[in-house]
Amino acid sequence: MPEVRKALLALVLLATACGSPQLVGEDRPDLPSITGPQLEAQLAESGRPAVVNVWAAWCAPCRSEAPLLASAAAQHGDEVQFIGIDVQDNQADAKDFIERFGLDFDHYFDRDRVVPEYFGGIGTPITFFFDRSGDLVDTHLGVIDDRTLALGIDEITKR
Repeated sequence: MPEVRKALLALVLLATACGSPQLVGEDRPDLPSITGPQLEAQLAESGRPAVVNVWAAWCAPCRSEAPLLASAAAQHGDEVQFIGIDVQDNQADAKDFIERFGLDFDHYFDRDRVVPEYFGGIGTPITFFFDRSGDLVDTHLGVIDDRTLALGIDEITKR
């Protein structure tokens, strides 16, 4: 009987050790900060068209468009890079927002709203469309709908 207990204990320990912990909320690494010129350089160097969405966790319109952006990133992520810029939140709220809506693309932290202002945008949400060269093609102020997002993606992938 002691041998059976040892074997069961070993199996339980092995099974629990094999599970990889998921990073949630506070355990996730902080979002890196970024400025307008840094983002501009990154976009130019990537050689890929990009959809850059500026959002905030406290913004109700941002919450309403988040599922659409998550879906578009999953569908077009191989040809278009999606980038989220969180403004005026704390890190914990930003990380919770990303997790809650399954926004599986790169995000940056911009506490002082310097990125949208750099590209001429005000308010939240804002979606910027950049071509392969990193040039700004279009700006959409407010909640984006699926048709507008699809047209923007089509435009930047054709350039």
